[in-house]
Amino acid sequence: MLTIDKLNELGANTAEGLQRCLNDEGFYLGLVPSALEKARYEELDQRIKAKDLDGAFETAHALKGILANLSLTPLFDVVNEITELLRSKTDTDYSGLVDKMWEQWNKFAALL
Repeated sequence: MLTIDKLNELGANTAEGLQRCLNDEGFYLGLVPSALEKARYEELDQRIKAKDLDGAFETAHALKGILANLSLTPLFDVVNEITELLRSKTDTDYSGLVDKMWEQWNKFAALL
């Protein structure tokens, strides 16, 4: 079950995220599932695997913004790292970061 306490246990900074949502807990919790839409993460994964660095950057950058606004910090941190590498068009092996992204995503998605 998705609660503020459970998000905090996973390392989210819900106090910060709630501030951005005018301290409306229901509104904040209502936004979290949209930030965890699996299709967005699958798209990022697929674009990285296809070496579509520009498309992957667009997807990662959008995810980064959503995660930052909600302060889902552990997931934000890894997506941010991916985003910055993609911004500089770094041709590298992203598999470790993608695995870490999925690991964090799974932890948060389990609350839904």
